[in-house]
Amino acid sequence: MIINDSFARELAADLLDIDAVILRPNNPFTWSSGWNSPIYCDNRLTLRHPEVRKKIAQQFTVFISEKFPNVDVITGTATAGIPHAAWVSEALDKPMAYVRAKAKAHGMGNQIEGGVDKGQSTIVLEDLISTGGSAISVLEALQFVGANVEAVLSIFTYGFAKADERFQKVNVPVYSLTDYKTLINVAIEKGIVTGDDLDLLSSWRDNPDTWPK
Repeated sequence: MIINDSFARELAADLLDIDAVILRPNNPFTWSSGWNSPIYCDNRLTLRHPEVRKKIAQQFTVFISEKFPNVDVITGTATAGIPHAAWVSEALDKPMAYVRAKAKAHGMGNQIEGGVDKGQSTIVLEDLISTGGSAISVLEALQFVGANVEAVLSIFTYGFAKADERFQKVNVPVYSLTDYKTLINVAIEKGIVTGDDLDLLSSWRDNPDTWPK
């Protein structure tokens, strides 16, 4: 679910302007999953642009304060969600934690750093949702220690059905600042995407695991 449609368009334009999202339908990227993709999203580039990252933090902060005012902890996903969780938790004056992809092999062997206690509620901040796998692993780690995950908030989502199904199974709502559909519409208006490109982008969105076959 998009938090604010107007801001979704504004942020999509920002991501395109700073090359945090690159569209390359005729020279696709290869994701770590092995999928071919006409789009590459690297929201870490928002860290280089204070005006963009401030907008993101502000939108997250306002949304959480209005919808989840009593949440106990703000949790970031490692590594890209950590700085955003830090800015938002500071603005809300809330404790912060972050979750590693897996537990450390040394020291205390922690997977959750900063800590979320049993029975505490938390909001998870993620930079990007594709298939939902990484976010789900974070939810499972938090739920294992008895935390109550109120929601996942992301900067960008591709809106894949596979991700939606995964989040529905764990019964955790997902809210995003912007998404693939909004970004493509903005890219068309900016002249970044032509008619032929749009056909390729649409076919990928429908069958990302087998595209471009």
